[in-house]
Amino acid sequence: VIESDSHKQHAYRMAQESMVLLKNDKKLLPLNSSKIKHIAIIGPNADNEHTQLANYFGTPSENITPYKSLQKRFGNRIKVNYMPGVDFVKKLDGSPSFAQVAAEAKKADVIIFVGGISTDYEGEAGDAGAGGYAGFSSGDRTTMQLPPVQTELLKELKKTGRPLIVVNMSGSVMSFEWENRNADAILQAWYGGQAAGDAIVDVLFGDYNPSGRMPLTTYKSDNDLPPFESYSMLNRTYRYFKGEPLYPFGYGLSYTTFGYSSLKCNTEVQTGESIQISATVQNTGKRDGDEVVQLYVSHPQDGNAIIPLCSLKGFQRIHLKAGEEKQVTFTLSPEELALTKQNGNLVEQAGEVTLFIGGGQPRYTKGISTQLTIKGENYQVF
Repeated sequence: VIESDSHKQHAYRMAQESMVLLKNDKKLLPLNSSKIKHIAIIGPNADNEHTQLANYFGTPSENITPYKSLQKRFGNRIKVNYMPGVDFVKKLDGSPSFAQVAAEAKKADVIIFVGGISTDYEGEAGDAGAGGYAGFSSGDRTTMQLPPVQTELLKELKKTGRPLIVVNMSGSVMSFEWENRNADAILQAWYGGQAAGDAIVDVLFGDYNPSGRMPLTTYKSDNDLPPFESYSMLNRTYRYFKGEPLYPFGYGLSYTTFGYSSLKCNTEVQTGESIQISATVQNTGKRDGDEVVQLYVSHPQDGNAIIPLCSLKGFQRIHLKAGEEKQVTFTLSPEELALTKQNGNLVEQAGEVTLFIGGGQPRYTKGISTQLTIKGENYQVF
């Protein structure tokens, strides 16, 4: 049962839908396999089955890494040159220098660097900091940057002038300070499981239109966050962060575009009652694809209380063919229109709120919004 075809297909679909395309300069992606003769795939996660499975896993009969997927798919007509190049946090003993790796990579038409970290370097599994490696301490990360040795190699690869694609595997967020400025494309691949390699190659070559959205905020710098020991939510997460993120929560690129129109919603609701809101979503591009439709609620800011800038209250993944449109409907309950008070009670109170439907947060995404007036006595949800 575990190894049934339907379960394998489910794992494959999960991997595809989780991929988040963060950057795609000059529409480098999707790559055209008919125009590529030589690929250099480099990095500690380019052919690392262990990383893909993260932790708390079974052992699949087949575990496809990005390198294996490229070989399986293009090995007969495209030269695929695999070089680890670097370990996660240190240089590889006895391996070619970074300059030598770059010189070899320069022979390729495109460079795919598959880096990041693994569960051996974040969480319960271990403490890379105990080995003296920067960025880790007692299973925690002390920086959001990629391990310095990986960025060092990336800088050498950048000098080749070849298109540079960064595929990152991690369970926690990376800041991509140097990578965002210098890589041509960035794909966040998480720990994608047994089908991760096929899903990554699907996205890079356009066999799957990326549709994943960031479940975390990508900050520009470690300095954007309060000290780790501070437990206050102020200036943390998309709900309270007042700075400019690099990639916001809810963000993700596609190979097509989507438009929002025809928002329908009552302008008033009584406390204690639910309300429906709907909008029409259209695929305005030339490719079929999934859109993750997101509903946010924003309450007016009050200097005397800590109020989220916005809060995600619903989302739906829909598939639209090029040119197709579909109506998406959400129901907002009193709980979803309420705020948590200092005493911990969840209370819906009279006032104005803003409802927004789009492909991301209202501050960073085009969508459609309306004002809702809540009337009546305060309603304590719990």
